[in-house]
Amino acid sequence: MTEDLPNPALLPSGLSDVLPPEAAREAALVEAMLSVFAAHGYERVKPPLLEFEDSLLAGSGGAVADQTFRLMDPDSHRMMGVRADATPQVARIAATRLADVPRPLRLSYSGQALRMRGSQLAPERQIAQAGIELIGPDCAEADAEVALLGVQALAAVGVTAPSLDITLPTMAPALLDAAGVQGELRRRLARALDRKDAAAVHALAAEAGPPAIGLTALLTAAGPADRALQALGEAELPPAARAIADNAAAIVAAIRARAPELRITLDPVEFRGLQYHVGVAFTLYGPGSTGELARGGRYRSGEEAATGMTMYPDAVRRAAPVPPMPPRVFIPLGADLAVAAGLRTQGFITVAALSPADTPQRLRCGHILRGTIAAPIEENA
Repeated sequence: MTEDLPNPALLPSGLSDVLPPEAAREAALVEAMLSVFAAHGYERVKPPLLEFEDSLLAGSGGAVADQTFRLMDPDSHRMMGVRADATPQVARIAATRLADVPRPLRLSYSGQALRMRGSQLAPERQIAQAGIELIGPDCAEADAEVALLGVQALAAVGVTAPSLDITLPTMAPALLDAAGVQGELRRRLARALDRKDAAAVHALAAEAGPPAIGLTALLTAAGPADRALQALGEAELPPAARAIADNAAAIVAAIRARAPELRITLDPVEFRGLQYHVGVAFTLYGPGSTGELARGGRYRSGEEAATGMTMYPDAVRRAAPVPPMPPRVFIPLGADLAVAAGLRTQGFITVAALSPADTPQRLRCGHILRGTIAAPIEENA
C-alpha cells in the first residue's frame, strides 16, 4: 500500500523548492536591487497576493487574464484572482490609495507571482519579481530612467555588461492601421512578423498596400540601435508611425547620454507578449547565455502615463557571480556566548551545539571556537 502513496517531494509542474544557500542568495539579491531603487526615490509598496477578480484584471491587468488562477472567496462569495504580475496591482494602488500624492510617483515592490502555465523556454509558473513603476510623466527621460535603473540594479549584484533590447510594440499595429489591414490578412501578417519570416512579410505587405510595405525593411533593420534608428529615419512612415520612431530615438539618446557604453539593440516591429504596452518596451539580457533578466516598458496606469521595469530575481541569481560564503564556526557546549556574539559582528556564522552528538562536521562548520578564536578545523584535527 505504501508504494501507492504520492511522493511528498513531488511538486506540480512549473513549481520548485529553492534550497540553501540559493534561497538566501536570492533574498540578498532582491534587497540589493531594492536598495538601488530606494536610493533613487522609489518607495516600496506591498500589494496582496490575491485580489477580487474585477479589480485585479482591470486596466493593464486584462493582459494577463488568461494566466490568472481564480478561486472563490469563502467570506464574500466573490471571485478572486492570484496575481500573475505585480504591475497592475501597483497601478491600482497609485490610482486609489495614492491618488493624491504629487506626481511623478515612484514606487517599488517585490514578491511572488503565479501563472497558469509556463512556456517552453520558461516553464516556471511561480515567478519572483522585484521592480519599479514611474507614474505620471510621459517623456523620454522617464523611460530612460527606468531602463537605466534596471542596469544599475544588475550592477549592484555583480551582473555587468548587460544588453538592453528596445522594442516598439505599437509600430506594427500603426503601420497596419495606416494600410487599413484587417481580418485574415492582418492575422497572417502578424504571424509572419512574430516568426520573423521576411519572405512572408514582404509578400503579405505588398498585398496590404504601401504603408505596410515598410514592414519588410523594418523587420530586417532589427539589431544595433544606431542602425535600426537610421532605418527608421530613412523609412517613409505615416504620421503615427513616425511619432513612434521619433520617440524611440529620443529615448535612445537619453540613455546614451547617461550610459554611453551600454549595448542597446532595437527591434522596430517586435510586439509579441507585450499586449498592454503603449510605447517602447525594454528587455535586459545578461552577458553570454544568461537570458532575460528583466522586462518593462510604457503602459497606462488607469488614466495616467506610466513606465516600469520588472526584474526576475531567480534569473538574476543564475547570472550573478556567487559570493563567498561567510565561514561557519562551531560553538561547543558551554562556550562563552559573548565571544560567539563577537564573532557574528565580524561576519562569521556561528552554529551552536545543542547536544554532545553535535559535531563541526555534522553541522557543516569549517571552523571551531577555541577560547576567543575561530580556528580552522584543519588546525585542530
